Amino acid sequence: MELRKEEEQKQGYSNICSVLQILGAKWAFLVIAELSKGKRRFKQLHRDLAIVRTQSLTDVLRQLEQNGVVRREVFPTVPVTVEYSLTEKGMDFKAALKELDNWALKWRIREGEGEEHS
Repeated sequence: MELRKEEEQKQGYSNICSVLQILGAKWAFLVIAELSKGKRRFKQLHRDLAIVRTQSLTDVLRQLEQNGVVRREVFPTVPVTVEYSLTEKGMDFKAALKELDNWALKWRIREGEGEEHS
């Protein structure tokens, strides 16, 4: 019985590790949160996520697209227009993102705060 429980825990951690490999890029959570508000062009995303370097944003968008979280749509305009949006898989992640936000609020996780609050 104990062995089965341990195996289930390992599988659970394995699932979490798989998710973190997909979303592990430093800015992935911010990109998903921003795209959850609707379609964005690259420049709009970059403006809204001003703390993210251009190359980092490009890398995160590519990684999320490769993993089926973000959709990249190219329009044949001059110059070419590219819009990014969340796929169904990406939209499904919004609930988990909200739970992370709730956890951060509960424990008052803020930039620069490293201590637990009672």
